[in-house]
Amino acid sequence: MRLDYVLYAIAVIFFVITLSAVAFSVDQQQVWIVSTVVVGLAFIGAGYTQRRKLAAAPTPTTTIAPEQPLSPPQQQEQPLVVTTVPSEPAVTEPIEIEEAKPIVEQPQLPTSELTKVKGIGEKRAAQLKALGVNTIEDLRKASSNDLALKLNISTKITSKWIENAKEVKQMS
Repeated sequence: MRLDYVLYAIAVIFFVITLSAVAFSVDQQQVWIVSTVVVGLAFIGAGYTQRRKLAAAPTPTTTIAPEQPLSPPQQQEQPLVVTTVPSEPAVTEPIEIEEAKPIVEQPQLPTSELTKVKGIGEKRAAQLKALGVNTIEDLRKASSNDLALKLNISTKITSKWIENAKEVKQMS
């Protein structure tokens, strides 16, 4: 729901309160009337400031038609000129082709045993190793609360890692 409509509705409520203060004799009737009218007007103003801005309509452009119609431009026929470009002499020297060099593969970082656990990638495995968790067995024995505090993550995540580590150990 749009905020400006809500503010307008609140303004209407204050004007209804004003009418009820006028209709019934209320102690300090003038204070009620003035205060509810002022608050109602404030809500109308707030609603007005929150209204949607309409896209500016494009301004119409005016063009002045010439008084005399323009005649089509005169086209002159120009002769077609064909030029020939002399071709370069054929290359008679043999071209040397370099042999392809073998691609040197970059050594792969040793994958951690911890990456077998669902939810743990290489970066998390490195973080866990820094905490002293080097194997799946170490992860199974670890406390989810301690890991969560040290890694600054949720205990839900660490408890899932520990559960997944137990499942991985059972499979192997």
